[in-house]
Amino acid sequence: SGCGSTDETAYRIGIVQQDEHSSLDAATQGFEDKLMELLGEENVTFDYQNAQGEQANSTTIATKFVSDGCDLIMANATTALQAAAAATGDIPIVGTSVTDYKTAGVVDSNEKPGTNVTGVSDLGEIKAQVDVLLTFCEPDTKIAVVYCSAEPNSTYQADLAKKYLDEQKIPYAIYTAADSNEIQAVVTKAVADCNAMYIPTDNTFANNMEIVKNIAVPARVPTVTGAEAMCEVGALATLSISYYDLGAKAAEMAYDILVNGKKPAEMPIEYLTDGLVPKYNADIAEALGVTIPEGMEPVA
Repeated sequence: SGCGSTDETAYRIGIVQQDEHSSLDAATQGFEDKLMELLGEENVTFDYQNAQGEQANSTTIATKFVSDGCDLIMANATTALQAAAAATGDIPIVGTSVTDYKTAGVVDSNEKPGTNVTGVSDLGEIKAQVDVLLTFCEPDTKIAVVYCSAEPNSTYQADLAKKYLDEQKIPYAIYTAADSNEIQAVVTKAVADCNAMYIPTDNTFANNMEIVKNIAVPARVPTVTGAEAMCEVGALATLSISYYDLGAKAAEMAYDILVNGKKPAEMPIEYLTDGLVPKYNADIAEALGVTIPEGMEPVA
């Protein structure tokens, strides 16, 4: 139901999710579960809308949330957040599954947002993710850094990876797809030129990891991704935060805004950095014939 057609005694939350894949789904679920726990199930109603990867849909959804008079908007992923921020400067917005809020253009700084927007970042330890990939590489292996150029947060992560590879004097090349239609050609080129592949947290590639697997595995190219859900489908390994926990942390911030009167403008962007364990896909490890180092855990 729309935000304006719910029990007026309950908090009314609009949720705009950028796309439909397991990482974003987990973040939404974590948000809803935690907020119901904190507020009481009878005291909150959710209007969940999925933009199916279309920016125009995110804009339409966010605009409707504003006209419906939602008490708070949860924006799941970058373009959803940008659409919500463009739709209102008054209704509090809490983001999740967003890498860098400053790069997204919705806050003055990550330390002090200065706007009606705050949230939780899904920025992983990029250096540590690259190090996981390097455990499967011979010295001087050329690394392909692959991502969707239409996603600002993917570009941000790729730049961090490039900087680290430069510091370590490790050869690499950049391969970008403008949209999902280019993924097959881009990955085919990447595995032809390089012997290992790194893909950061990227919604376009997350929706197409089956394609990545079907190209990289026969080419015997190990792939490390920035999100566990991507690894579950089509990569060898990952070092990832829990997107369910990411959504739960966003819910705690929403609770502080709704109940404790905190202002998003004064709430720093939060990060999840504890308890990260490298994980691997056992089926892909077997297909590639690689030995898994001690300390890595299998993905679901």
